[in-house]
Amino acid sequence: MDVLLDLLDPKWWLSMLGAFATIGVIAIVFAETGLLVGFFLPGDSLLVTAGIFSTVAAAEGFGIAPLSLPTLLIGAPLAAIAGAQLGHLLGAKVGRRMFDKPDSRLFKREHVEKAEYYFEKFGPAKAVVAARFMPIVRTFMNPVAGVLEMDARRFFVWNVLGGVVWVEALLLLGYFLGSKVEGIDKYILPGVFVVILLSVIPIVREVMKSRRAASAVPKGRHHAPR
Repeated sequence: MDVLLDLLDPKWWLSMLGAFATIGVIAIVFAETGLLVGFFLPGDSLLVTAGIFSTVAAAEGFGIAPLSLPTLLIGAPLAAIAGAQLGHLLGAKVGRRMFDKPDSRLFKREHVEKAEYYFEKFGPAKAVVAARFMPIVRTFMNPVAGVLEMDARRFFVWNVLGGVVWVEALLLLGYFLGSKVEGIDKYILPGVFVVILLSVIPIVREVMKSRRAASAVPKGRHHAPR
């Protein structure tokens, strides 16, 4: 349980990264969006926290050197875009074999199914952008888009839009909080859980709607998924 809390706590990541925190945040953003095993990384909360600790007051209160906001504002969106492009490329090249593996601690077939569900529900363009704000879904959406043969040029356009909006919004939100709220570093961990809760609300809502819709279908009229 303590290990799980550490992995969810962006302050733990920053303390582990030490002097390389700015570059480390950029690398984590790439891993979370480009590597399937990166789905557990704290993307949303890490970006907000990085923005907070790019202010001198918050960084000094935590006992670290301030992160470089200009470097984050340039490097993190590029990492998010590059990671997603890698995911799409792997999905397009490898195909469904990429997901042809049994469930394990790091891989759950339901993660892929959620990404496919949003891809079909919102359409390719909206799904690629919206997935940026959904933990886990944003990791699997990119290879799923490749598997489902979303045009590479179209994917790139919406990937850039989603990556820039997601990263810049959260970094600047963190920077604003770090500049305006005194002692903000004391509220990071509770804030992490608030961010996670807000991020998963859309997923939970859609799951509940799907279950209600399924229960409303009369018995004997269920159709096997195509």
